[in-house]
Amino acid sequence: MAARSKHVGHYIHQNSRLIFSHFEHLLVRRNLGGIAAVCQRNAPVQRESADAIVVPRKKTWSKEAVLQALAATVKRDPTAPHYMFQDDPYLTPRTSGEFKLYSLSQQSGIMAAKHVINTNPKFFQKDFAEPHIPCLMPETIELRIEDVSEAALLERITLRKVKAAVDMYDQLLQAGTTVSTDATNDLLDLICLYGDHDPVQDDKPETEDVDDARRRKGRPRRAADLVKVVWRENNNAERIFNLLPERNSRAFSALIRGMVKYGAHMKAFNTYTDMLNNRLTADVHTFNALISATTEVREKYNDKWDLVVDLLKQMNEQKVKPNLLTFNAVLKALRRCGPLAKGQSLHTLSEMKALGIAPSLASFHHLLGIFYKSVSSSQGQTEILQEVLTEVAGKTFVPQDPDDVYFFSTAIRICLETKDLESAYRVHNLLNVGENWRLLGDSFQQSIYYGRIFNLLCMMEHIDVVLKWYKELIPSLYYPNTQGMKDLLQALDTDNRLDMIPQIWKDIRRMGHDNKADLVEEMLSLMARDRHSPEVQESFAVCALDVRSLYEHGQGAKMALEWSITAMTNITTILLAAQKNKQAWDMLKLFKTKNRVPSEALIEEFLVRIKDSQQAVELVQISASFCLENTSNLVKRVLQTFELSEEQRSILSELEVTTHINE
Repeated sequence: MAARSKHVGHYIHQNSRLIFSHFEHLLVRRNLGGIAAVCQRNAPVQRESADAIVVPRKKTWSKEAVLQALAATVKRDPTAPHYMFQDDPYLTPRTSGEFKLYSLSQQSGIMAAKHVINTNPKFFQKDFAEPHIPCLMPETIELRIEDVSEAALLERITLRKVKAAVDMYDQLLQAGTTVSTDATNDLLDLICLYGDHDPVQDDKPETEDVDDARRRKGRPRRAADLVKVVWRENNNAERIFNLLPERNSRAFSALIRGMVKYGAHMKAFNTYTDMLNNRLTADVHTFNALISATTEVREKYNDKWDLVVDLLKQMNEQKVKPNLLTFNAVLKALRRCGPLAKGQSLHTLSEMKALGIAPSLASFHHLLGIFYKSVSSSQGQTEILQEVLTEVAGKTFVPQDPDDVYFFSTAIRICLETKDLESAYRVHNLLNVGENWRLLGDSFQQSIYYGRIFNLLCMMEHIDVVLKWYKELIPSLYYPNTQGMKDLLQALDTDNRLDMIPQIWKDIRRMGHDNKADLVEEMLSLMARDRHSPEVQESFAVCALDVRSLYEHGQGAKMALEWSITAMTNITTILLAAQKNKQAWDMLKLFKTKNRVPSEALIEEFLVRIKDSQQAVELVQISASFCLENTSNLVKRVLQTFELSEEQRSILSELEVTTHINE
């Protein structure tokens, strides 16, 4: 598509004069001078005569104009998977697990490609892309300055090589070279940003020690296996900071923010005290970091809030103007301040508006987190949610805070807990305004959001509306889990649309949920519970036979499901209702093979449908083998209903005597 757009744009650019010439000729021939005048009303027009039309000067378009115009004509196809998988339809994911696996595999491929490009940049110097895409070009990652100099130090800082930069700084000091204050501050910023460790490159594979690999013994990497970076005592940042002949505000700020980021919260406040003792003032970023650390250095709710207020007063005294992140840090801290939070959070929002600072989605996320901490606190309280939705209705938001991506999932969680369908629609309408959908977060956050809204729809909305959303969301935006499919089955049951279960079963198989025994058994119980028209019963029987094949043989790499008495009974009942007597009889024999006891009601239903005397006798034998209480009644009914041979009567008589003895 990009290549085709490139050719279209190139053609338009090269032939613009010819196109406008033909356009002018048509206007003159059809006497549409009025339209030409309208088209050119914003351009300077020079006329040589009354009949001549001079085309205005060529308009310069941006390089992305053609791509943007083409993109505006394309809408999302709800029946298609995510666009990232359309290059290889064979690998189109069917489940959320496959989506995560394939997307991670694709990212691994991108990382491998970057590694090849950055390792061999000399082979990738030509740029054929139009417009130019800098991120696809090789990065400069190799050191070019080898001598000991400040320029070499700055190069290592630019390339984010923390250890190499620290080594170069030490070599400069050992050589007696004075490092400039700006270069030292740049080095401190780098060390404090990455916690005195080299950052993990996007194109580098993760490595681990041999002992760690042996200890894991092939176990998949978990979050607990990743080493958490912490602020070490007397690390390079503190050492270089202590070596500074003159410490300025920037050096203190870098050290404080690094300490807060890597967990040394109390030490950050001590460093801030030293900063004040040196008669230096902090910037807004330093105060933001300290405010976010207040809840870690105080235990009581009042003490936490008092510390936040004290920092805000110091900002005012030092004439430091707060920004959006300052107020978001205050709101985030209030979430851990107990009963004080609700009143102070509203006061904080009022202060934001007084200063002309518009709240971001993260601000409203923290506000909702304060007022709706649990399910119990959410019941029947939607006033704040309604006010927030009124405030953000119709607005377009851009990312300003890392917590912006949590607003939509939080808002829809509250709607689900309060069963507020109207508010859920308002949240979803906000998501579709402009490019707000970009603030929905990663695939995990998207799955949470769509899972919650689908669950709410299944509980509260009519089945036709639920099915419409089902077609819109799956599989282009959402891969439902087992609970999501259960919710859909319950919605079908509520609105008496069980006839659609065979169609939903196809989706269950396609999405890989056919190995979930609880989901399969719930579907079978719904089909076996009531009687329907012959057409519906026939479709149920086809579905039940498909389920039976999964129980018997499995599919592909999936193991066969383990038979349960409930599943066997329901499948048999479905087959009997569809008059699939032969298949139902095979299922009854399976009871004995699997040592499962059929219910007396199932045996009674078999007897009603059996027309052959030999099968009737076998049915009594099966009932007797399981020592069912109604065996004697079965014997009497078979003797009265069927024409039996002497041998069959003898068998039934023996069964009757045996049954009386057992009783």
